[in-house]
Amino acid sequence: MPLADTLLRLAEPPVLYQARWTRQILAEVTRTLAARFGKTPEKAHYREPAMREFFQDALVKNYEPLMAEMKNHPEDRHVLAAPVACRAGDIVTFNLKDFPPKAVDKHKIAVRLCALDRAIAEERLGEEADGAGISVHDLLDRLAASVPGFVSAIRKP
Repeated sequence: MPLADTLLRLAEPPVLYQARWTRQILAEVTRTLAARFGKTPEKAHYREPAMREFFQDALVKNYEPLMAEMKNHPEDRHVLAAPVACRAGDIVTFNLKDFPPKAVDKHKIAVRLCALDRAIAEERLGEEADGAGISVHDLLDRLAASVPGFVSAIRKP
């Protein structure tokens, strides 16, 4: 999951954005790692406690009462209720079909990948590529399938 790894690195200090999630979102990540990405149960379960440890302020609580008010896809209402509960300005997702503008606009939440500090983003991408034993170019090629706009912005001089 190179995109998730990249996003987590961009949320490390100095932060380019504040990561936020719920227990429900973390459980979905664990299930997806096993079911969609073929990770062993041990590897799939490793990420969740690591995310909790490194991002101790990221857990959103008391979002459940807001779920009934959300007008997006029923299975993703918890994902929209979380940023409303913590007054976040953005949702980072590529599941745009389940977050139509009419569902998120009233909460003044944008569904987008925010503009990031280029120098820090480049540094973090370099660290990620080094850790994976690949070049930054190869990492960007992997990311281009899911975030072409982000990759083209990074590749511009």
